[in-house]
Amino acid sequence: MASTNFIVATTSTALFFSLLLLLVVPSSNCADLESHHHHHHKVPKSDVDLLEFPLNLEYFEAELFLHASLGYGLDKVAPNLTAGGPSPVGAKAAKLGPLIKDIILQFAYQEVGHLKAIKKTVKGFPRPLLNLSADSFAAVVDKAFGHALKPPFDPYANEINFLLASYLVPYVGLTGYVGANPKLHGPVSKRLVAGLLGVESGQDAVIRALLYERAHLKVKPYGKTVAEFTNRFSELRDKLGHDGHKDEGLVVLRHQGAEGKVEGNVLAGDKYSVAYDRTPEEILRIVYGSGDASVPGGFYPKGGNGHIAKSHLHRV
Repeated sequence: MASTNFIVATTSTALFFSLLLLLVVPSSNCADLESHHHHHHKVPKSDVDLLEFPLNLEYFEAELFLHASLGYGLDKVAPNLTAGGPSPVGAKAAKLGPLIKDIILQFAYQEVGHLKAIKKTVKGFPRPLLNLSADSFAAVVDKAFGHALKPPFDPYANEINFLLASYLVPYVGLTGYVGANPKLHGPVSKRLVAGLLGVESGQDAVIRALLYERAHLKVKPYGKTVAEFTNRFSELRDKLGHDGHKDEGLVVLRHQGAEGKVEGNVLAGDKYSVAYDRTPEEILRIVYGSGDASVPGGFYPKGGNGHIAKSHLHRV
């Protein structure tokens, strides 16, 4: 009997300490996990604006890719991420085949993840007003070619047009992440931007590869090749950015290609094949289509959100 009581007592003690450990250890792990996702207090104040600014582009990409692949956007997929910001104008489902639709859908949900990652690290801001209408894209294309295309370019009309429209987006974002990285001070900030840059670069590479496969295909009914479209888009971004050569189309002069030995340019990079960088100001000049960070327009009729974008609007 004494032996039985001893065993019961020992078992009870063991259970007590096991339960105690279960209560203590998981709470510690949860705290670590929570702190991994809620780093507001660990992000230096100097990093906050640089981490929040990319939300402007991430909102753009999320809405464009979601609507193109699903026919609806964040208002249905993740309304909490919009923070009450206005719904985009003119976005709609694109006419895509199964493969391209699948790829764009993957991009779409990746962008949702990016929005969550940034907003779990810094407070962020509401979705800005976005003009994703066919007319908005047509205006950019007309500006790139220096005259109005007839009929107006419609990004949602077919796969080629949508891939060309997508060419306009992730690359600008990735150059922004490259530009932001050396300015960041906190390890949490640097890790986030490195992770975002990795996926944005991947998206850009996929889009460029799909277009490169079709580089010499003529875009109907304009009689211009896919490569020429990308070259014109890149030239326009350089022109609007006002900070030298930081953009390249799919086919370049041999001396501009990797090591001066190739004309194919499936990935853009400088003379060392290192990614170009851009500042928030350059990005605003490009996405506004005005060449001026204080003059909104284009895809952002009322300008971007966040301290950096607003600080330029206040100068007007």
